[in-house]
Amino acid sequence: MEELIQNNQDLAKMLPYLIAGAAIQLTIWLFFANTVRSTLKLIQKENQCILPNQAWFLAVPFFNIYWNFEVVRRLTDSLNNEFFDRKIAVEENPTRKQGYIFAISFLVGNLPLPVFLKYLASVVNFIYLIVYWVKIAECKKLLKAHNNMDSRVSEL
Repeated sequence: MEELIQNNQDLAKMLPYLIAGAAIQLTIWLFFANTVRSTLKLIQKENQCILPNQAWFLAVPFFNIYWNFEVVRRLTDSLNNEFFDRKIAVEENPTRKQGYIFAISFLVGNLPLPVFLKYLASVVNFIYLIVYWVKIAECKKLLKAHNNMDSRVSEL
């Protein structure tokens, strides 16, 4: 009985750290979702394979395990369509490789596996979240730059 009480006291001591960790994770997901959303807003409606506001589903716990895969596929297709229409020379399927590595590592990190594998998947996930996020930001920057060039040309 004393052991059960001790375990509850240990859990009570850990609870603020767990809540803080969850809040930090949710904040990161929200900032990431905002980057995806703002990138999608720069893409013409006929080229969007996903609506910009659907990016917010990336911040929904558990659902985002599935939604990461959808965003990777649809965002890549949207960017492909937009770059093709604007005749911007970029690699084919931008963000796809980085995105799938991120989504798969996120999935593996949420499976009931031994702690070592979950830790390894979490490290890979964190690294590829950053790589994927930077790649999306590069595409966003390229779209913005092209929008600015188009507006300058139309002013002439």
